[in-house]
Amino acid sequence: MQNKEVFKNLATHLDHLPGGYPETETGVELKILEKLFTPEEAALAQHLTLLDEKPNVVAYRAGITLQKTTGLLEGMAQKGLIFFTPEPDGSTSYMAAQFVVGIWEMQVGYLEKELADLFEAYLSDLFHKNEWKEVPQLRTVPVEQSIDSELRVLPYERAKELIRGKSNFTVTPCICRVEKGLGGDACSKPLETCISFGTEEDYFASSGFGRPATMEEVLDILELADKKGLVIQPSNGKEVKWICCCCGCCCGVLRTIKTFPKPNELTSSPFTLAINIDFCDGCKKCITRCQMDAITVPVDKIVWEKDRCIGCGLCVTSCKSGALALERKPNAEQSRIPKDIVDASIKTLKLRNKARLPNLAMMLIRSKRDRFLARNIR
Repeated sequence: MQNKEVFKNLATHLDHLPGGYPETETGVELKILEKLFTPEEAALAQHLTLLDEKPNVVAYRAGITLQKTTGLLEGMAQKGLIFFTPEPDGSTSYMAAQFVVGIWEMQVGYLEKELADLFEAYLSDLFHKNEWKEVPQLRTVPVEQSIDSELRVLPYERAKELIRGKSNFTVTPCICRVEKGLGGDACSKPLETCISFGTEEDYFASSGFGRPATMEEVLDILELADKKGLVIQPSNGKEVKWICCCCGCCCGVLRTIKTFPKPNELTSSPFTLAINIDFCDGCKKCITRCQMDAITVPVDKIVWEKDRCIGCGLCVTSCKSGALALERKPNAEQSRIPKDIVDASIKTLKLRNKARLPNLAMMLIRSKRDRFLARNIR
């Protein structure tokens, strides 16, 4: 198979995953894959699914030797191109990684300017507005200091509660601020603000691109998010896989939804801003804190665009006059929070193409068949 065709097929394969990988007129999506994968890796990656599978199963499906398959899988996992799971018997299983959130974020230790420029050129095509509106991959939780004691808040709506049950933590540089920095356009906000949970399959922990952190250090990062004006965005689920602390100038998600007239429709947040205009002293501190440009003070009082508010609470913690507070949206306006990222991914697949949901069942059937047929491959 010619190299060009291999990368086209891989692009199609990635587009069938929940996050999508849309085709463009310029072909920039193929140039990105050519930078990341060798032709052999691109050919093998097309045989990975959303299920953990051992190398012998992938080798059977791809029709190549187990030794070659294992070497390619190990190499791709090391490069952050696929996911891996250490098994109790000492072996490793592998599964496909979608491009965003997934492959792109795992390039934080490898990123260089050419790849950053390609991503920047692709960003506007990559964002699926309709899918993101229904099932975003991230959700917004308010900074803790903006939550009034009278406000009813569920455990999964509090950033600190999301990490209470975790025992291992890894802190990683923000891929978005790294990418913007390579173009000379990064902001001055802190870099080490991405939090994952240090499990055996945590790529950032195993690769060394992230550093181990204590719970106290992670709590400090969440405090820092408020001080530096960063929006707290965990993975979209009651059980979280990661927590990002994002700015509206560098974050690929925030700066994309910022271009739409109603960013609140593209975020999952149960809260919005409530204003007591009589208390506003016109200090204007809230303007710079808002990452969605929802607030202006044209004369001496605040003017607010409700449709732009994503309920992050950053404006509330800057308001010393007591004019600003968070309130819970009406139930009809609140997004349903999936159980975890797997639940969110299945819902996204169903939304993108209803015909793809039965394909998940077929994927499971095919995987079981291939595991049986590959049992004697050594």
